[in-house]
Amino acid sequence: MSSAAEPPVVPALPFWVSYDDHPEDESDPSDSMGLFGGGDSEARLRNVPLGPLRKNLAEAVDALQQVFTEAAARGGPLPLREAHLSFQVTASGGVQFVGTAQAQRSHGIMLVFKQ
Repeated sequence: MSSAAEPPVVPALPFWVSYDDHPEDESDPSDSMGLFGGGDSEARLRNVPLGPLRKNLAEAVDALQQVFTEAAARGGPLPLREAHLSFQVTASGGVQFVGTAQAQRSHGIMLVFKQ
């Protein structure tokens, strides 16, 4: 039996993330890593903690469902039946949606919402 207490195991998932040595938001450098986010950034395999990832993804999906419900309630001749969204996961478990300006060069995880 070891006398030194072992640190608790934090559930995590491995993600390939790119690291930016000069993040725009200096307040949280650990969150500067996104899934293949930067142009010349080096990709590294990191364990992303499941707790923050679950929380952040659940909050993002809840907000999107509210937006989609409001859009679907508008009705009209072209009702919303399906939405495709891409997002990236940061090294700290953050969720960042990929806008159309970055869609050509960025890889992300696709969420598909169907009615």
